[in-house]
Amino acid sequence: MKHKVNEIKVSYRERIPAPYWKKINSSKDAAEMLHGTWDRDTIGLHETFKIVLLNNANKVKGVYQISQGGITGTLVDMRMLFSVVLKCLCPAIILAHNHPSGTLRPSGPDKELTQRIKKAGELLDIKVLDHLIIVPSGDYFSFADNGLL
Repeated sequence: MKHKVNEIKVSYRERIPAPYWKKINSSKDAAEMLHGTWDRDTIGLHETFKIVLLNNANKVKGVYQISQGGITGTLVDMRMLFSVVLKCLCPAIILAHNHPSGTLRPSGPDKELTQRIKKAGELLDIKVLDHLIIVPSGDYFSFADNGLL
């Protein structure tokens, strides 16, 4: 008797040609681009965690929402995060989440999560270039600029 198994297919569809991808040169570039990906009606309501997927030239392949949570936090499943990064074959990422309260200061759990993701990335040869906290006003906090990465 022959055993049947499910087929697993991994795909990535490029809709914008690489020459037109936005290049990230600074935390400001990343923050401006990311702020535009948040829904203006909900950025002040609940936390959302996203990743910016980059190629070797720090050009944006895409932005992916990992999770959406409550008023004061959101859960990030490391396996889900890295499954997306690996699926897109990205050598570098930028982490981002919003603080609906408008507070730019990272919490202890924010710092801990950043270090966990950075360590996991090192094992997979994936660079975590920054972690940005975005607030409804458009301001941001950069872990890299503040020596926390």
